[in-house]
Amino acid sequence: MNKPNVTLSLAITALLIALVFIGTFAIQIPMPFSQGGLIHAGDLVFFTVCLLFSPRRSAIAGAFGMGLFDLLSPYAIWAPFTFVIRLIMGFVISTVAGKSGKVSRYLLALIVGLPILLGGYYLAEAILYGNWVSPVRSIPGNLGQWLIGAAGAIPLSRILYSIPSLKNMR
Repeated sequence: MNKPNVTLSLAITALLIALVFIGTFAIQIPMPFSQGGLIHAGDLVFFTVCLLFSPRRSAIAGAFGMGLFDLLSPYAIWAPFTFVIRLIMGFVISTVAGKSGKVSRYLLALIVGLPILLGGYYLAEAILYGNWVSPVRSIPGNLGQWLIGAAGAIPLSRILYSIPSLKNMR
């Protein structure tokens, strides 16, 4: 029986956390048509990680990568919410995506993750602002953020899935 290489596993997970953080940090476009939020490359990276790696690794990469971004940005108040939302999303999306490498399965996985994103940030905003109506204005921005990330992650994941060593990372 092969013993898992713990050092390699930790290094890969740390690299994925860093990639999600950098993707979120590097490109930020404020959403003019929404109450708040940003369009960023972090969702593209996060969704790609979810489609290619295990549920545990994906959940950790999303939670720590995007949570760290919030913590080090003007959005620090969102960090605990982002951590939990992305932790759940990462686990669920990766679980649904499985090891198939099929576009239809990837799309299904990302669609299953969408209510977690929309509902999670709606609930977070309602808690933060004490208002259950105003978070509705954030839904279009969160949906746009998801669309851009999903539209890029599916083709990127298909390309990366063809790399033999990545198939074994799941």
